[in-house]
Amino acid sequence: MTQPRIAFIGAGNMASSLIGGLRAQGLPADAIRASDPGAEQRARVAAEHGIQVFENNAEAVQGAEVVVLAVKPQVMKGVCQALAPSLSDGQLIVSIAAGITCASLENWLGPRPLVRCMPNTPALLREGVSGLYANARVSAAQKAQAEQLLSAVGLALWLEEERLIDAVTAVSGSGPAYFFLLIEAMTAAGERLGLPRDTAARLTLQTALGAARMAVSSDVDAAELRRRVTSPAGTTEAAIKTFQAGGFEALVEQALDAAAKRSAELAEQLGQ
Repeated sequence: MTQPRIAFIGAGNMASSLIGGLRAQGLPADAIRASDPGAEQRARVAAEHGIQVFENNAEAVQGAEVVVLAVKPQVMKGVCQALAPSLSDGQLIVSIAAGITCASLENWLGPRPLVRCMPNTPALLREGVSGLYANARVSAAQKAQAEQLLSAVGLALWLEEERLIDAVTAVSGSGPAYFFLLIEAMTAAGERLGLPRDTAARLTLQTALGAARMAVSSDVDAAELRRRVTSPAGTTEAAIKTFQAGGFEALVEQALDAAAKRSAELAEQLGQ
């Protein structure tokens, strides 16, 4: 695939992470440009990645094949409406803003090839995962460009229906916070059992990392891995039974349902 020219509207942390991933993949600096209203942020991104930066969004998109909308959802409407006259026919628009639907983007930008993405914060370490949805105007080549873009910071998975973005938000978009909550709880419990707090934290973090790596590299699912480390009448079984007696699985399902519903509500509010 030929290397596309990419313009980022907004040069915050997620945009900077994507730019860094693309540069690490070999995309030359002169194929990437970014705009941001903050002079300090522009200077930081230019120095870190060697790319051209602009204060004006319209200047940044000139000549770009892919335009990445990386601004806060609350300002997306105004940014899009101001940017629309400067866009060219056929430019691929990729939005990484949470809660902004393709219908809203088309309302503000006009009919265009659109890819809506839901990345998560581990993308900042290039260990993220993103759900992607393309509208009917996106060509196969443009889908490949969008996948290349998001793959620069982790795993990119395509969705057949846009409504599934809410489920992606619930599972992986918000998901890192669920694991952080478990890490908090396990660290505090370890401390109450008598461990020094630093020791409890290090034990918990390394266990989380090791378990995740085992799950990712294994050829069996998480349920089987759990069974393999749960000896009958052993310590792990005692803990698992306590989790399950407290309704652990049902609580996780309720939590994700709440996140998905809130994602849909925010999309409706932000799209007005």
